[in-house]
Amino acid sequence: MPKLSLSDLSQKMREIDIAMLSTHAEDGSIASRPMSNNGEVEYKGDSYYFAMEDTHTVGEIRRNPKVSLTFQGSQAFSVAVEGQAEIIQDKARFREHWTPDIDKWFPQGIDTPGLAMIKVHATRIHYWNGNEGGEITV
Repeated sequence: MPKLSLSDLSQKMREIDIAMLSTHAEDGSIASRPMSNNGEVEYKGDSYYFAMEDTHTVGEIRRNPKVSLTFQGSQAFSVAVEGQAEIIQDKARFREHWTPDIDKWFPQGIDTPGLAMIKVHATRIHYWNGNEGGEITV
């Protein structure tokens, strides 16, 4: 099978909703937590996640924006993303990435006090697709 392109990865990632977002904790350890990708299915190197501004996740990203994402799909397909995160607190940008499914965590929608959006821009992507793996630099 030929190596996958970013477009190919996007197609395969459509079915994966949950990613593990890993950050650098204040004590230097790696902290990971599951995050929903909010139905963003056209993967072009950026991922978006919503969180509250006062969480460890947001604080850790503010201290060190180097993060990783891990996606595990079906049939031995997995993706690991290395990237740079930024915290966005702009309601217009929230609206661009909001889906009704997010309301269960944030019932006031984009007007939720203290809401933040995490944007992860991929710099390198590793994937495993059954019998073959590869790497893409974004």
